[in-house]
Amino acid sequence: MKFVSVLRLGAALMCLVLVTRAQNPGCKCKTHYLGKCDNSGASSDCQCALSIGPASQAVDCTKLIPKCWLMKRESLGTKAGRRVKPVQALIDNDGLYDPECETNGVFKARQCNNTDTCWCVNTAGVRRTDKGDKNWKCPELVRTNWVIVEMKRNNSDSVNDDVLIQALKTTILNRYGLPEKYVSVELEGSSFIYIDLKQNGTQKLPGEVDITDVGYYMEKDIKGDPLFHPDEKFEILVNGKNFGVKEPVIYYVDEKPHEITMKHLTPGVIAVIVVVVLAVVALIAVLIFTRRKKGKYQKAEMKELNEMQKEVST
Repeated sequence: MKFVSVLRLGAALMCLVLVTRAQNPGCKCKTHYLGKCDNSGASSDCQCALSIGPASQAVDCTKLIPKCWLMKRESLGTKAGRRVKPVQALIDNDGLYDPECETNGVFKARQCNNTDTCWCVNTAGVRRTDKGDKNWKCPELVRTNWVIVEMKRNNSDSVNDDVLIQALKTTILNRYGLPEKYVSVELEGSSFIYIDLKQNGTQKLPGEVDITDVGYYMEKDIKGDPLFHPDEKFEILVNGKNFGVKEPVIYYVDEKPHEITMKHLTPGVIAVIVVVVLAVVALIAVLIFTRRKKGKYQKAEMKELNEMQKEVST
């Protein structure tokens, strides 16, 4: 019995050591706020890594991180160190328009305005091609299979990352009805939150909500312009309190690359470009004329001064 008790005591002490090691507050990246560290492995050393683009680079966070790695990280993202967006990601820069819809509420592949200008959209209704005339062709409606919801924290409350991530997933499931299997959440530093909604056409089951609809509703909620009934308040409950978020930006990635170029400009855009070019040319002409006139005046003034000096000397 004593031997069994000793074994139990030893096992308890081992568990205590492992828990203490995993919760060691000293295991953090001192030299970069986005460094991820832990000491829950076989070694008791604090292991740290820094995301550089799609890769993760092992770093020593007790020393300054080499400048080359830091510059590489910034060049792949932004000066703020925000997450790199997919090359084919689209933002809805065209704003609100009056769309043509199918009988089931899906966007028609081709959209036009009242000036006979047409373009092609994805399943999120976001333009994915150049604009053309009424003869513009859109052979298919390309599916948006990845929606990225970027937002900022609205407060500086210190909460556990895992608790916040689960709260976001629970909110999306309960409020929008999107199964958790389509949702992943990434926290970046103390400012940015990224929610990835991924759903291929083959994954979406009949009757399931579409990720593009979730993205639209969520953007409205975060901006304080909800589409739900006033009684249905938008809340991200963390430890019983509402966790505030703000400034949403929505990115759309399609199953096929977008086709937006500068080859097909609408007459309105061409007119604007022509006006700007003419204005610049006119400004340059005025500057040249003014400088020449000023130069001639200065030469005439010098000539008169020289003649006056000759008369005085004689």
